[in-house]
Amino acid sequence: MFGAILWREWIGFKNKWLSISLSALVSPLLYLVAFGWGLGDSFSINNTPYGSFIMPGIIAMNAMTNGFSVIANDINMSRIYQKTFEAVMTSPVKMPVYVIARISAHVLRCLYAAFLIVLLSFAFRAHIGLDWYFITVLVLNCYVFSAIGFIAGILIDSHGDIAKVSSFAVTPMAFLCGTFFPLEKFPPGLKTFFSILPLSQTVNALRNGFALAGWLPLLALAVYLAALLPLAIRLCAKAE
Repeated sequence: MFGAILWREWIGFKNKWLSISLSALVSPLLYLVAFGWGLGDSFSINNTPYGSFIMPGIIAMNAMTNGFSVIANDINMSRIYQKTFEAVMTSPVKMPVYVIARISAHVLRCLYAAFLIVLLSFAFRAHIGLDWYFITVLVLNCYVFSAIGFIAGILIDSHGDIAKVSSFAVTPMAFLCGTFFPLEKFPPGLKTFFSILPLSQTVNALRNGFALAGWLPLLALAVYLAALLPLAIRLCAKAE
């Protein structure tokens, strides 16, 4: 059943891959043109050219927004308007399998979007340290925000409110979690608060690598996921 759910999502992706690819590239490309070319190598942060400094943040931010918005809208639409969610709930599929499969399918989509941005990074001559640590952190980040999106899609009963949650929760994280400037610029209290958010942990890990960031981002993201995934399964079972 897990494979069947992934196959269903793959069919949907295959039929819309061009529009999905273009939509995944629009915002990152604008940021890269504005900041990568606009500022580029004109100054550096911590001895890192600004274009290379922001690239890991843009990858993490794009994975976050895709992870949250796509699955949140999908689940919400299927529950409220399309009524296909009810058909799944009455099928013999086990709830943990369904939740994990749906989230995993969207994680793969997020990773695809991240891969496109990595390709863009070469055009902008930004340095990306692609290794096991980078990929593992990125996968965990996608899982965390896809789980958050799944929970939002279950809890919110109005499609318009999904955009409000994104505006009040997801968008602020995109700008306040070290994506475009170091967290050290914040006052100590705010710095501590923002640094524990999952996107901050991801940006720190992708930007600094294992040598500087260490195991803490991996552990932090794993804790977030360990808390969010059972919650998503429990809420989905109640929705049944």
